[in-house]
Amino acid sequence: MSDDVRKFRGIPIVPTGSKYRTEAGFTAIKNGIKARNAAPEVTRGGKPKWLKAPMPSGARFAEVRRTVRDHRLSTVCEESMCPNIGECWNAGTATIMVMGSVCTRACRFCAVDTGNPRGWLDAEEPGNTARAVELMGLKYVVLTSVDRDDLDDGGAAHYAACVRAIKARTPETAVEALTPDFGGVRAHVETVVDSGLEVFAQNVETVRRLTHPVRDPRAGYEQTIEVLRHAKRHRPDVLTKTSLMLGLGEADHEIVQTMEDLREAGVDILTLGQYLRPTPNHLPVERYVTPDEFAAYRAEGLDKGFVEVVAGPLVRSSYRAERVLEKNNVGFAACGS
Repeated sequence: MSDDVRKFRGIPIVPTGSKYRTEAGFTAIKNGIKARNAAPEVTRGGKPKWLKAPMPSGARFAEVRRTVRDHRLSTVCEESMCPNIGECWNAGTATIMVMGSVCTRACRFCAVDTGNPRGWLDAEEPGNTARAVELMGLKYVVLTSVDRDDLDDGGAAHYAACVRAIKARTPETAVEALTPDFGGVRAHVETVVDSGLEVFAQNVETVRRLTHPVRDPRAGYEQTIEVLRHAKRHRPDVLTKTSLMLGLGEADHEIVQTMEDLREAGVDILTLGQYLRPTPNHLPVERYVTPDEFAAYRAEGLDKGFVEVVAGPLVRSSYRAERVLEKNNVGFAACGS
């Protein structure tokens, strides 16, 4: 355990940006980015009112959290500090993170811990995941994961095993897989796409110009688009999906160009949300995008031909994913958000 680790009532508390030793025995960095002199925020005056999310609470939230704990599952809802965790968990949905909670990459927007798991995998995870999905009564589940560059196939076979286990136990459950890029290896993409899922997603995250330094050097704008293109060509019946964070310094014409590049690759679904700085060690927010601007970007995307564009300040790539095919911005129009 690192000297930086403190304890509260006997429970280890790891400061953000500090190294620590995981229960599996390898070293990781808390929240992904080492502590350094933090870049100042560009925006002033604090977060606008439309970015206020209620504290998670409620019986259904507690039930989902208990199921997650009992089955040793990691969720991107918790690991990425998602502001929608209360809404989604109370709706009985959760985005489950497979292959552990330590990523081999260190993107400068992401709060997931970074390290080298050295091939560690939980062999019981496919079965545990399927049982958890059944217990939660999910009709639509999103499986996501950390990047696992330490594995020969990037974890594709394990990912596919999780999808197949869910389908075997609850065949009526629709599955979306929000995957790593698998280093762009097409055979690994095919392994996951052929596993029985309904939606294949890989996030482009930002516009071409900002890909580096926003994303880890092993990720790439073209690489992600080629992964999505190949998934669609390999299985045209599977929906493809990606996500953009806004507020990192992108220009409107770059957002439009990214939409065009994605549509040319056959991408069906696009989500757009506000980037929020998870810790002082991560990239600062350059601007807060207004709800009206998000509405305009959604209209632009629909004009480009996407099946749906889910856009809003608190939208994350998995936000209310089960409602995306209702084609009304996952209920925003109905609820007046």
